[in-house]
Amino acid sequence: MDVATTTAVEPWKTRRPRSLREVAIWGTQLGETDPFLREFLDTFYAASEPAVQAAMLAEEPPATGQPRADAYLAAVAEHLALRYGLPVPSWSGEAGRFLHRPFFPSGLESLKATLLVESPVAFRRRLIFVGADPLYRPRRDATGFDPQPLAPQAE
Repeated sequence: MDVATTTAVEPWKTRRPRSLREVAIWGTQLGETDPFLREFLDTFYAASEPAVQAAMLAEEPPATGQPRADAYLAAVAEHLALRYGLPVPSWSGEAGRFLHRPFFPSGLESLKATLLVESPVAFRRRLIFVGADPLYRPRRDATGFDPQPLAPQAE
């Protein structure tokens, strides 16, 4: 297989994902979403135009077959949209993007009480309990733009 064919079939070898849709597709194909999500976040934080950032969130990712991953991607889209003043994608509110049982990605029993309090609303309402800044990447600091953290919202 020549290089041109390989890059068309396997774009993750030559570039970062440009949308949450690509994160889901590539993650499903290779069996792991987390590395692609980290790369996506670097790309998102480096984008300087709100319209570009909104477009990166707008297209609905296909279902991955993993309810936790599907809910997590929706939480990421909603959280980034709220934090950066972008439109919240409508797909992120669909029923299949919410869990029915609590999920603590850290897996540490000792952190559960803290995560219940700290989790941003986009994650908490999906029963995903994470730290206060779950999408932190050093790239965000390098852009020189870090919006103010969201104020806690009463439920």
